[in-house]
Amino acid sequence: MKTTSFDRMGGLMAILAALAGFLYAVSFVVLKNALLYSLFLTLLGLFAFVALVAVYRRLQKVDAAYAMLALLFGLIGAAGTTIHGAYDLSNAINPPANLPAGVMDLSNQVDPRGLLTFGFTGIGLLIIAWLITRSADFPKTLGYLGYLSAILFIVIYLARLIVLNPANPILLVPVLLNGFMVSPLFYLWLGIALRHEPTAQSGKLPMAQKA
Repeated sequence: MKTTSFDRMGGLMAILAALAGFLYAVSFVVLKNALLYSLFLTLLGLFAFVALVAVYRRLQKVDAAYAMLALLFGLIGAAGTTIHGAYDLSNAINPPANLPAGVMDLSNQVDPRGLLTFGFTGIGLLIIAWLITRSADFPKTLGYLGYLSAILFIVIYLARLIVLNPANPILLVPVLLNGFMVSPLFYLWLGIALRHEPTAQSGKLPMAQKA
């Protein structure tokens, strides 16, 4: 399967998603800047939309039904990410006033405790990772990295559902691992792979395209 202009666009969006995800983690954990982390979360979902469609095109020849299922979970997760980020962004730009005590602690009605942002994204990524390990178009190691990121996403959702204290190690450790390292690396590697001709399975990062 030859690389198309959409593959290259999807690859670029995956790379931008990696950057947005890393900057979100920095803004949320280190800077604690609501305006910045809300902006980067919104952008992350938008970039992921295009990348997911490009990945679907590559993986549908492995198993069309599972590739479609992964796309649906992924797109719903990306939409939830964008909506969640945009909701927080609107509150950061124009903070609501005179609200009853505790109202801001209520979960987002569209994305309660990150059900879409982390839960659906994790399930979609789990299927994508499985398909990648069965595909000749991607290195298997990329699929294994996807498995790790997917598991961390699901753990983060469950921890946010049960443990409300963000400083609790049960929530903090997977957030740090996935936010600063695993998820950005997966999207970066995925973007590089999408922008180059499909190659035989390899444990190495794809190198420059041969002439």
